Formats: sequence, structure tokens, C-alpha cells
Amino acid sequence: MISPGIIKNAAFLIVLLANIGCDQLSKKIVRREVQQYETISLIDNHFTLTKVENTGAFLSVGSKLPNAVKFFILSIIPLLSLSYGIVYLFTRQNLSKMSAVALSFAIGGGIGNIYDRIIHGSVTDFLHIDLGIFQTGIFNMADVSIMVGMILFVVQSYSGKRESAHKFD
Repeated sequence: MISPGIIKNAAFLIVLLANIGCDQLSKKIVRREVQQYETISLIDNHFTLTKVENTGAFLSVGSKLPNAVKFFILSIIPLLSLSYGIVYLFTRQNLSKMSAVALSFAIGGGIGNIYDRIIHGSVTDFLHIDLGIFQTGIFNMADVSIMVGMILFVVQSYSGKRESAHKFD
């Protein structure tokens, strides 16, 4: 009989791998089909594809750093953090399901971007949203995974505080 812990870890591994897979598949298609800086309107110029290779971090922060420093800060440190996150995810017994799913999304997205940085030397970004007063930088599916993970953590945190407050009523 398979233990509930193994089933739980398998489910979180599937979520993590699905995030990595969606990210890498979308980037592979964009690298093959879209030219650098080419812009393709998907929804009336509110949602566009624009392929850029980001050698820095979020919004190209750190792209001008010396290569050795950039590799350490943008590859080694995140790789160590993601490794710790994986160990934490699969060994922590009292982690809530929502926190584990959130962590799976965040780690999956992080792995997708680190993989690009190490294998390709840059991260392929290609999604852009422009709703007039709200506009994003150019991002990718790994960034979406990370943001979904962070939103789930905030929801978990907020709902946990509300439940704790009601326990004392």
C-alpha cells in the first residue's frame, strides 16, 4: 500500500514539473517561432508577444554586472535557494497543502528561469500586457508560476490569520 506521504509528495512533484514543463515548452516555441524584439499582437495590442533575451533578473536588473558576479548572484544563489526549497517541500511534515502547492509553483518557475540562465546564458521573456493605466514588463511563464505561488502564499497567510483570530472568539 502506498503511504499518504508518498501520494502527497507525488502530487506536489507533478505540480512542480508541470510548471517547469509549461515554461520550457512555451520558451522553446518562442525561441523557434519569434524573432528577437518581434512584436505579435494577440489581443488588440493589449496582450502581445515580444521576444527578448534577458541577461539580468527582473526587468533586466543586474544585466550590466561582470559575468562572474552575475553568474554567482543570478545563478548560484538562486540555485542554492531552490535546492533548499525542494528539500523543504518534500521533508516538511506540517506544511499545509496550499503552502506546498504555492511552493511547488514558485520553485517550478524558479527552476525554469535558472535552467535558461545556465543553459542559454539568458532568460527568454515574451509576454507583455498593456491595459493603458496598467502595463507589465516583458515576462514569461516561469514568472507567472512564481507570481501564482506568491499570491497563494499571501492568500494562505491571510486565511490563516483570519482562522487564528476566530479561534479566540
